Amino acid sequence: MENTGAVAEQSTTYTDITYDVSNGVAWIEINRPEKLNAFRAQTCEELIDAFKRAGADREVAVVVLTGAGDRAFCTGGDQGDHAEEGGGYGGRGTLGMPIDEVQSLIRDIPKPVIARVQGFAIGGGNVLATLCDLTIASENAQFGQVGPRVGSVDPGFGTAYLARAVGEKRAREIWYLCRRYTAAQAYEMGLVNAVVPREKLDEEVAAWCAELAARSPTAIAIAKRSFNADTEHQRGLGALGFEAVALYYGTEESKEGGRAFREKRPPRFRR
Repeated sequence: MENTGAVAEQSTTYTDITYDVSNGVAWIEINRPEKLNAFRAQTCEELIDAFKRAGADREVAVVVLTGAGDRAFCTGGDQGDHAEEGGGYGGRGTLGMPIDEVQSLIRDIPKPVIARVQGFAIGGGNVLATLCDLTIASENAQFGQVGPRVGSVDPGFGTAYLARAVGEKRAREIWYLCRRYTAAQAYEMGLVNAVVPREKLDEEVAAWCAELAARSPTAIAIAKRSFNADTEHQRGLGALGFEAVALYYGTEESKEGGRAFREKRPPRFRR
């Protein structure tokens, strides 16, 4: 993340993310590059706090979500932090990790949220990039889901909203086959708004932020609410789905997916 201008606010209380406000833009960065910016329960709690702060700050016009380093935007839930016996992540929430609250806040705050994507946007990271109002990617970005490969799934927004973005056939392909897609392919299917060379990514994000900051904040807030209204029922589907996923994580089938991932071998789901 390369900001220009004076930093108006900076938090030193976070361990998994950084939060900076500069020139009316709140930059929220997942700061776990050694884990390819995979999130754990602590990460989610900090993201929740940061999005609430940005949403309530009248000086903030735009929020940018990104990941530290060049290798990844975010690669979803940290499998190394996944509790093997209980099948959850050991914190609060239906799954032991309040990622559903993070997803809802991206939609709920009255500010446009831009996903700045470099490297991998995989699994839950792909869901976050999809849920952001706008997504700008560098040419080295890769997108995709891995749930059925590792014994997991993201119901509600992670599946149904993706279908709204790219269409039913593409969404089913993305989830069922767990392939990876280049930034150019993601742009072609409507998953991202713009693709630029890596060295131009920050410049492009800054240009979009400047345009958004010049628009009426109330008009944008109303427009965002209106867009959300069309898919708001998916929040209820997601809540129901996460209850099912919590039970699924306790099964031997799901645990086998996690074990295989950590042991770097093909899973034996039908054993």
